Amino acid sequence: MQDAITVSNLSKKFDISKLKKETQFREALVNFAKRAVFRGRDVKEEIWALKNVSFKVEKGEIVGIVGRNGAGKSTLLKILSKITYPTSGRIDIQGRVGSLLEVGTGFHWELSGRENIYLNGSILGMKKKEVKSKLDAIVDFAEVERFLDTPIKYYSSGMRLKLGFSVAAHLDTDVLFVDEVLAVGDVAFQKKCLDTMKDLRNSGRTVIFVSHTMSTVENLCPRVLWFDRGELRQDGRSADVIQHYVSQFGETEPDTKFDLTEVPKRQGTGTIRYTGIEFLTPGGQPKKQIYCGDGLKVRLHYVVNEPISKPEFYFNLKTDTGLRVATFGTALSGHEIRTLFPGTGYIDVDIGLLPLLPDRYYLNLWINTCDLLITEHDTNHDGLENAATIEIKAPDPDRSGNDLEDRWGLSKKGIDKWWGATFVPCKWNFDGLNDTGKSVENA
Repeated sequence: MQDAITVSNLSKKFDISKLKKETQFREALVNFAKRAVFRGRDVKEEIWALKNVSFKVEKGEIVGIVGRNGAGKSTLLKILSKITYPTSGRIDIQGRVGSLLEVGTGFHWELSGRENIYLNGSILGMKKKEVKSKLDAIVDFAEVERFLDTPIKYYSSGMRLKLGFSVAAHLDTDVLFVDEVLAVGDVAFQKKCLDTMKDLRNSGRTVIFVSHTMSTVENLCPRVLWFDRGELRQDGRSADVIQHYVSQFGETEPDTKFDLTEVPKRQGTGTIRYTGIEFLTPGGQPKKQIYCGDGLKVRLHYVVNEPISKPEFYFNLKTDTGLRVATFGTALSGHEIRTLFPGTGYIDVDIGLLPLLPDRYYLNLWINTCDLLITEHDTNHDGLENAATIEIKAPDPDRSGNDLEDRWGLSKKGIDKWWGATFVPCKWNFDGLNDTGKSVENA
């Protein structure tokens, strides 16, 4: 198949000393002294954002790019989009190129939304008639019909993002570069964007997609490139590359206790506050490794600042894409706490079996009161997003005591997050299996 993108020995160097600004008189004075002392010699601070990168992308491929901040991902896309130029190496791209690298890229802020759509089309080499035929679809997707003739500079960042993505997705580009911008929009718009990205897989368009959301990359991109400190570390099947990339973060011992007393961003009245979380074994010891199917005790520490009646404790678990996989609450379990008085305390949540598949999950916590005799609405006293993380590991074949393994015969083979979010215990019955001479054995 024909190659849409060819990158050969690409490198990009930045001279940081020239990029730094002298914001204070003292900095200007120090720099002046350096130039006087090292007269005739260059004092440079250089960094290689990309080093000898080579790869090819076939026409119609959707390729993901992952890596830590500063790995060179955005620099690569800017070079491919010809926003900046490489220090050495070469690139070859076949066809029209569209880019969505940051909010407002490619827009003229003094022009209206309508004018910017036509401007982007003309930059891509499209005729006015071609752009006009797609105008309604672009505006409908971006949901900016009321503001179509308003200058872009008056748009919110979310509105500019919507219009920018809509233009990039609907105009006739052969190659599309998308950087980490989908997280800026609201949840409904993110879903629209992701659905559109999935449709691009069948359109024959070539897409390079950069994101820190691993599940989104894995679902959209059959192939992934992993960049590390400007170098291409791995190129291959998305599941394999992402697994290797994520595994590098698992070398440190996971936290079993989180202090929440100094969390700055929290909601609610403050009458009662969470002060900490602990992950414990059913016997009350710190649980450093949590496996799919384990029992778990979650200890929620709190402080009460004034008497409070009928508080309800809640927390939920979410994936990095925001998918809510489980919610735990005193009221949901049929418990009622009558009154709490000023002071500190804790409440334990005993989870007999945690059937979450291997992944990293985030905990959101909140405390409400709801008394229908007083008010029709809940009163929120505390709320924290992403207050803690919990790492679930695959079953260990060398250990026992795991209920999923012991009672339900959970396989030791291939249990990972790519199967979904949870493992639902079940039993298979083979009484009705057609006798074909094949034996049925436990995995």
